[in-house]
Amino acid sequence: MSRVGLVLAVALLAGVMSGPVVPAGAGPAPGPLLIGSNPPGTLFYSVASGVAKLVADHAGMQAVVQPYAGSSTFLPLLNTGEITFGVVNAVDMAMAYRGPERLKIGGRNPFQLTPNVRLVWRGGPLYLVEWVRRDSPFRTIADLRGRRVTGVYSAHLAVWFNQFGLLASCGLTWDDVRVVPVSTVTEGIDALQEGRADAAPFALGAAKLHEVNAAIGIRGLSICADDEGKRRLQQAVPGYYPVLLKAGQSVGIVNETWAVAYDIYLATHRDAPNDMIQRVTRVLWEHNRKLWPLHAAFEEWTTRRAADPGVTIPYHPGAIALFKEKGAWPARMDEVQTHLLREAGR
Repeated sequence: MSRVGLVLAVALLAGVMSGPVVPAGAGPAPGPLLIGSNPPGTLFYSVASGVAKLVADHAGMQAVVQPYAGSSTFLPLLNTGEITFGVVNAVDMAMAYRGPERLKIGGRNPFQLTPNVRLVWRGGPLYLVEWVRRDSPFRTIADLRGRRVTGVYSAHLAVWFNQFGLLASCGLTWDDVRVVPVSTVTEGIDALQEGRADAAPFALGAAKLHEVNAAIGIRGLSICADDEGKRRLQQAVPGYYPVLLKAGQSVGIVNETWAVAYDIYLATHRDAPNDMIQRVTRVLWEHNRKLWPLHAAFEEWTTRRAADPGVTIPYHPGAIALFKEKGAWPARMDEVQTHLLREAGR
């Protein structure tokens, strides 16, 4: 069994089949908490599995990972409170929270207005890489002009923006490549493996990449990260920023590779009970280091990142209460919270 598969199995066993460890003074355990995520094999699924395990082990609650095709599929359910949490990214949440009337990226915002989402925890960054076959002649995204590149992502809208930003770093648009229509990020990387596409984006470190690498050998392409490339990237998708990955840092990173980063969020519904959200936030804070061995992505899920003025949606009051208790909510954060609530007209 793969490491990610083991993590998920342990999380489900701990959260559903065994009695969770209840902290002293905790109230009765609520029903299972549903954590929406992307499909198995993706980075967000691994993150959701790790959070489920921690909550089951230390918060006195059952937690179950519920995978969907993508965030655009489960965000409406998070907005209505039909699922408890969602593992999402900062850019998606900026667009969904404000809605298409208030924010567009690349001339579009296909997300439904999702005004009821609230932030629990600002996690580490997601590293986004454009992947090609290892034996391909391409070295940077600029080399993809005229090539077959995955696009559309009808059931996984976030990846449309991923690909849009990656191309934009090198001054390319959809018109400069031959678009291979796919519905999800997994279908996109499958198209690369099957030879139907020359390049496809996927999150660094995801379990699916190990499968594809074993099958065909993959290599990450660098974005254009000079000053002009950085400007194009950040202008194309606010919230993206360039990062340099070291050779050997993860599967497929054969040489030093410039990639794109943006933040991962654990979000909830605004009417989720304050005591429940405070309890979950406390576990993420007080048992933070127990996340780190579960997946490399958790190494940057640190307490110092949890409450930050650069977030794109307002925090849940239960999380704010915990941050104030821990001395991690300076006065400036009250101003940020007020601004974010007003920004979307709420």
